[in-house]
Amino acid sequence: MAAAFLCSVFLIQIPKDSLQAAPPGKPLPSHADVSYGPSPLQLLDVYLPREPRGTCPVLIWFGGIWKPAKNVPDCTPFFKAGCAVIGVQTRTMGEATQDGVFPPISYVMDDACRAVQFVRSKAAAWGLDPERIAVGGGSQGSLPALYVGCSADRAKPDATDPVEKHSTRVVAIAAFRSQPSIDPKRMQEWVAGVQWGAPALGCKFEESLVRRDELLPVIKEWSPDYLLHPGVAPIYFENEWGLTQPKDVTESNYKVHAPMWGLGFQKLAQEKGVKCYVKYLDHPTEEYANTWDFLVKQLTAKGT
Repeated sequence: MAAAFLCSVFLIQIPKDSLQAAPPGKPLPSHADVSYGPSPLQLLDVYLPREPRGTCPVLIWFGGIWKPAKNVPDCTPFFKAGCAVIGVQTRTMGEATQDGVFPPISYVMDDACRAVQFVRSKAAAWGLDPERIAVGGGSQGSLPALYVGCSADRAKPDATDPVEKHSTRVVAIAAFRSQPSIDPKRMQEWVAGVQWGAPALGCKFEESLVRRDELLPVIKEWSPDYLLHPGVAPIYFENEWGLTQPKDVTESNYKVHAPMWGLGFQKLAQEKGVKCYVKYLDHPTEEYANTWDFLVKQLTAKGT
């Protein structure tokens, strides 16, 4: 399962009606392999528009949680709107397991929060607007984005580490082909028969399901669906498939990336008063054409 999942995740597939088509390549980063923490895996790449319009709103995009990865979507629509894009690599669940850290997902989530704080700490040096930061990710990378957006602000004004003094608050959250929960029971309620995410809890999926009641306090601490609250920024889910598995897509790939995840999360978000949009095949969203349109509009909205 893990191998099939990894093969499907690192290429961010952009639907045909996206704001911009994916480029044959991506621009060179303005700042490459910037370290935001002590681990050699804690790295980010910064992509700045050539002609910024004052301080730039910024999209922070997260990579892999099984394997280290930095990736970003097409920068074109963001550069056109005067926005910067930052690709973040975090430590993985494998590193957490090797270091004896429980739960393994905590490494990823802690790094995601620190990356946002670090970007804020560098806002003046890089010409960024610290008040207009959005987060997002594709497939597994959407989980840390959702965690950052849904969890409480991590700013510690009295911290000795200057990075930790900064806020983790964001103005928008994007989840492309997302898995927004590590709760084995809830994910099977959303997508019957799916098996995903158990390494986040340090065990195989079957074991996590059996031990679910025991693990529930940990799940509630680290799973974005349990952290929703009225102050969460608008969220946008997008999937290129509909509610029926396409003939040319494997069952495991479809279940891991099905739109039902977003619909299940949307119901919980709406109960908390959080704006949550879900786009999938034959199910457009009224206010936004797609993920990229949502992000650009949220980042550049007046009064953000």
